[in-house]
Amino acid sequence: MAWTSFNVSQEGAIARLTLNRPDKRNTMTPAFWRELPEAVMALSDAGRTRVLILDAEGPVFSAGMDISVFTDPGALSTDSAAAREAFLTAATALQDAFTAFERARFPVIAAVQGPCVGGAVDMITACDLRYGTTEAWLRIEETNIAMFADVGTLQRLPRLIPEGVARELAYTGARLDAQRAERLGLYNGVVDTPEALRAHVDAVAREIAAKAPLAISGVKRSFLYARDHTVADALEQAMVLQASLWSPADIMEAITARAERRDGAFQALAPVRRMGRSEAGEA
Repeated sequence: MAWTSFNVSQEGAIARLTLNRPDKRNTMTPAFWRELPEAVMALSDAGRTRVLILDAEGPVFSAGMDISVFTDPGALSTDSAAAREAFLTAATALQDAFTAFERARFPVIAAVQGPCVGGAVDMITACDLRYGTTEAWLRIEETNIAMFADVGTLQRLPRLIPEGVARELAYTGARLDAQRAERLGLYNGVVDTPEALRAHVDAVAREIAAKAPLAISGVKRSFLYARDHTVADALEQAMVLQASLWSPADIMEAITARAERRDGAFQALAPVRRMGRSEAGEA
């Protein structure tokens, strides 16, 4: 499919979603919020993708929400109770757009080659892994324009870095440079150039894609469940999940492939056929 705010490409088991409006600093238009979850769901449902890389063209990763969102008087009307209820419903859909990364059956890696501002911080905190260049600073911009971040940053960032630091960044709207972001653990790694970033992220993606898809799906589901539940609950969920996904064929293939010093030949995830759709989603 053709998307207006990004491009989706596929190379084997690795998919790439590239923000492709560099002349607009890869800002997020109204169409972006509708298209993103559709694209991610289509990739997840098709079952062929084992890793998704999120990256961008140009010197800026993303400057966040496009100004057109704020200039739509109908979308932002809050002058009555009914309008505020509609506003709430529409805003929740924005949250769901980034939650699509968590709901995907594969890991999502953010490759941040430049400044990451406002809604873009919401976006990368919903990814599984984050890597950046030395120019990939971040800022919770909403505070600077008389708002508070409401699409995931305040909920996810304190689980990725110390809560006190997350509060400091949200209260002040100050810039977090890439080096400090790496020290805090928000970035898994920082490299010097966009070219080095792509090479490194591609290598990580290939390593993940070489593993059994069912095992990787189980790892992701377990991490997300454990984040939001007690240890006891998460342990019980892990055992139920393990019983559901246990694959003797994958285990034997992994052991054999390691002994033979080759990549494992694992079956792809089964396509998901959603009610009312004739076939699994295509991206």
